[in-house]
Amino acid sequence: MPDRITIEKLTQLMTTFGLKHAPVRLADIIEEAEVGGATYKEFLLTLLDAEAKGRNERKRHRNLTAAHFPPSVRDIAEFDCAELQSGITEGQIAQLKELTWLDNFGNIIFAGPPGLGKTMLSLGLGLHAINEGYTVAFEKMDSFVKILDAAETERNAGFRYRYIRRAQMCIIDEIGYTPITRAQANRFFTFISDTYERTSIIFTTNKDVPEWAEVMGDPVLTTAMMDRILHHARCFSLRGESYRLKHPELYSSDGSAGAEPSQ
Repeated sequence: MPDRITIEKLTQLMTTFGLKHAPVRLADIIEEAEVGGATYKEFLLTLLDAEAKGRNERKRHRNLTAAHFPPSVRDIAEFDCAELQSGITEGQIAQLKELTWLDNFGNIIFAGPPGLGKTMLSLGLGLHAINEGYTVAFEKMDSFVKILDAAETERNAGFRYRYIRRAQMCIIDEIGYTPITRAQANRFFTFISDTYERTSIIFTTNKDVPEWAEVMGDPVLTTAMMDRILHHARCFSLRGESYRLKHPELYSSDGSAGAEPSQ
């Protein structure tokens, strides 16, 4: 039983030094190295790679949970630009996937009517960013203003708000669907100011940028806010026919079949 004892001893030592994932695969890695005639360097690289992959996957899972994405987020590779008349191209999506704009604290605005895939694009970029090791937070605008309202008085709201502020990417979905109060607009402006050039924000909206003043209820405040948002921003105005109109076969007559596609 000496080999088994040796593996157990190695596993204990690795655990003592804080390794959690490599010990689980140690026996298999040793066997593969012996069969394949791996060098010491190759064996050590395989062992450390198993630990790194395990840690990265754990981090990814943690970041994915903290993002608060809605169910069934789809990979951005599934987005078909051919469904649109105009607004964004495959080449532009490929550029966005490089995440240079995220490293430079840039913002993105996806604007256009409902049903064109604005939310799918933003969530796809968010999922891609998490897979690349970034932290992401997702909130619909109506939920976000409620968090802003309660951040100073409710523990859960305060915790969520602090996470959103620390996230490297924040996705604020559906600006313009619900008007907000002057006080909420002021708090939203404070958030934009506090995260300016520290966090990248993706906005989805059914309104053109000049119309945001109607939502905020204060043209002066909106102008100051947009100066910050648009300073390092890329704007995409999507045009086309609603997905649910182009594919009515996916929905029953009472509208209950299937989930509504992302905006």
